Amino acid sequence: MVPDPSRILDRLSINAPLIGVYDAPDPRPFEPLVEPGSRQCMFASLKDWQEGKTLHLTKEKHGCGAPYLLGVDPRPREEMVEFLCDEEGLRASHELMGLWLDSATAYQPQHEHLLIGPLRYDQYEFLRTVTFYVNADQLSSLCTGAVYYSKPSDPPPVIAPFGSGCMQILSLFADLEAPQAIMGAMDQAMRKRLEPWMLGFTVTRPMFESLCNWSQDPRSSLHTGFFESLIKARGGSLAG
Repeated sequence: MVPDPSRILDRLSINAPLIGVYDAPDPRPFEPLVEPGSRQCMFASLKDWQEGKTLHLTKEKHGCGAPYLLGVDPRPREEMVEFLCDEEGLRASHELMGLWLDSATAYQPQHEHLLIGPLRYDQYEFLRTVTFYVNADQLSSLCTGAVYYSKPSDPPPVIAPFGSGCMQILSLFADLEAPQAIMGAMDQAMRKRLEPWMLGFTVTRPMFESLCNWSQDPRSSLHTGFFESLIKARGGSLAG
């Protein structure tokens, strides 16, 4: 049964559309489609997503996220090390940057088409992750909801690993079948594509289902006096 996030969106006053990453055999159900430019940041498509369009990626047509979204490496390793270290300033030395690159894993698509765009419930079987674009108050509530059903022996329900913006919406999850969330949109190179208040909260499909259940439980933090006091302090809405 497809989960219903409407309670979360309503209680948290989340107005930005939920964005899904899909690994699908056929792109046609996701039309209208847009294609990336050469080495284009996938977040350049943010306005397209907000207009109901879906970014279509393949191993032949992809943007700068190809190494970690599709397993395609268009740049030699040393060139990538120099770019990330010398131009972006992400590590103190080439050696450290290289060690991180070697440890990073790429998502291996099951189908020929990777699609990023509005949540489509009729394509739920191909959904891999869902991203909420939220402000700090909304993020804090989602983080609280993410731990609601967790046990100490479970994988950490919320993580904030280092990586590019596109990695944080897919490839940085060790197990997409585990209920887990990544606090993302921390990559300086992609943040200019977002509104200043926007943070990313990307969840696996199991975590998405868990959050929807959390939102329906009257005993959860989403329905307490503490939550109501936060809304009151913000003037009646967490949207800001």
